Amino acid sequence: MKEKIDALLKEVERFEAKTAEELEAFRLRMLSKKGAIPSLFQDFRHVEPEARKEIGRLLNELKQTATLKLQVLKSGLEDQASGQETLDSKPDMTMPAVFNPIGSRHPLSVVRNKINTIFEKIGFVISEGPEIEDDWHNFSALNFPEEHPARDMQDTFFVEKQPDIALRTHTSSVQVRVMENQQPPIRTISPGRVFRNEAISARAHCIFHQVEGLYIDEGVSFADMKQILLYFAREMFGEQTRIRLRPSFFPFTEPSAEMDVSCNICGGPGCPICKYSGWIEVLGCGMVDPNVLDNCGIDSKKYTGYAFGMGIERITMNIYQVKDLRMFFENDLRFLNQFTSAL
Repeated sequence: MKEKIDALLKEVERFEAKTAEELEAFRLRMLSKKGAIPSLFQDFRHVEPEARKEIGRLLNELKQTATLKLQVLKSGLEDQASGQETLDSKPDMTMPAVFNPIGSRHPLSVVRNKINTIFEKIGFVISEGPEIEDDWHNFSALNFPEEHPARDMQDTFFVEKQPDIALRTHTSSVQVRVMENQQPPIRTISPGRVFRNEAISARAHCIFHQVEGLYIDEGVSFADMKQILLYFAREMFGEQTRIRLRPSFFPFTEPSAEMDVSCNICGGPGCPICKYSGWIEVLGCGMVDPNVLDNCGIDSKKYTGYAFGMGIERITMNIYQVKDLRMFFENDLRFLNQFTSAL
């Protein structure tokens, strides 16, 4: 009997019906009152007792398979009759293609990734750190005096009831952690989100993004820094880009400078983007103050280094000519979809 069951099972599995008449003939032959499968159930009475368990299981599986095959074929024939496409029917090549929408990248992510790539090409590695920092890593190790206005509540978000804990105001805190845990040579960039207690407007926000760089080794000079920043500017804004360095002040660098790039919109004569000056400020930089090196356990008599920091929003606004900083944080798809094919 087992051989009969196996033979019928193979026949059921191979069967295909192109018409309703063929399907009905299959049903009558297999599942009708006098069909092959009910006949096997009649013969089941004569099976030896020790074989009944296995034969009964095989008979039930055969009946279930045949019943399911009948339902599937019947459904397929009904779909064909109503004009619906089935899995076995040929596709209609005249139908228009349906394209899945392509996701977009946020413009800040596009620019941040490009900045990272530029510096990674010349050996800088990416370092990351916590967004909630203590006073030492955010201020004291970076040579901020106790009376510095950046420590005031007007500039910093302090954690309630913990005056020494705050949201980081720059990613320089990551550089402190790197210097504390690694001896020169150090060549790193620190991209990330920072927070300052400022009024939100078209040109300012309480949340923004920075990329800060640090290079420390023996014999590092201001000229080395200038050459690296010129390389960055031309990779970022184009081969014709010029830079200029203006004296400035930062607690953690000495000497310090602000770097401007030539306006890539007007090329020099002046336009609203560069405020008719022909130059756009993009970053601050300088030689790492010896006090900072000593605070982080690096011998300032042996090593020198430079640091720089730039706001991603400002560069993004210049590249894409975005006039309102708040647009980066509103998640308006009409704005974000413009960057679908960006890097």
